[in-house]
Amino acid sequence: MTDSSNDTAPVPAGDDVKGTVSQRLGAGLSLGLIRLARLLPYHLRIRFGGWVFAKIVSPLAGHRKRILDNLSLVMPDLSDEERERIARAVPDNVGRTIFELFSGDDFIRVARNTPIEGEGLAALEQARADGKAVILVSGHFGNYDVIRAGLIGRGFRMGSLYRPMSNPFFNKTYVETISHIGTPMFDQGRGGMASMVKFLRSGGALAILHDQRISSGEPVNFFGRPAMTGLSAAKLALKYNAIVIPFYAIRQADGLSFRIVSEAPIPEGSAHEMTQAINDSLEMQVRQHMDQWLWNHKRWKM
Repeated sequence: MTDSSNDTAPVPAGDDVKGTVSQRLGAGLSLGLIRLARLLPYHLRIRFGGWVFAKIVSPLAGHRKRILDNLSLVMPDLSDEERERIARAVPDNVGRTIFELFSGDDFIRVARNTPIEGEGLAALEQARADGKAVILVSGHFGNYDVIRAGLIGRGFRMGSLYRPMSNPFFNKTYVETISHIGTPMFDQGRGGMASMVKFLRSGGALAILHDQRISSGEPVNFFGRPAMTGLSAAKLALKYNAIVIPFYAIRQADGLSFRIVSEAPIPEGSAHEMTQAINDSLEMQVRQHMDQWLWNHKRWKM
């Protein structure tokens, strides 16, 4: 198997990271808890991560109200019981995802053993054979890094665009952690974007999460309502002659394993049309697995 970790990756900041005392303390507490959890067997560690977020982090952060508000906004016909179930399950999935990402080789083994199904895999293989650039789009759904780790394990040259964490002390370890899964990683700053363009031009496959609110984006419908959405994935595809393929890693009933679903490539059109198709693809998956998407995000804020 070929691992793309031989590509150039950004070097995380060293000990001269600047931030506030509260940020340092917050990062220390969070990372200390994660390191403590590593003493547990993998299956218990991931369940513990889900419990921590569902019972402690989410209530303190006020996520429950935002989840319920979002569900009432876009799916007013849901029963109260179903809304409550989703409000409990979403932070559990978030906690599991974070503890998975910080589980190193244990998580990579799970991802590389995850089956891949759907039309998109054949399209990705053909693009690799043709030396054609690919943009894989997904969202904060299931565990998105299962896709990247799984495809790297199958010999694909994968890069990823990421948004740095607001806490610089936590971000340092976060970048080191996700870089262990595979590189190159491109931050959204000017330097990262320049390297990303070079990677695309070389025929690489770039993973982008497109489902967060982007204030500089355009209103594109999601669950029947306009949501500020970045058009970057579609614009990059059109500019660099890349195909866009939706991929999703769906958590299974045991809470530990996954299915990777790859869909047919997004038809070429205008950047807005392609972005709407990307949103529609994610919406279809979320509707089938309502408790696996990040409902606590301010997605419909205009």
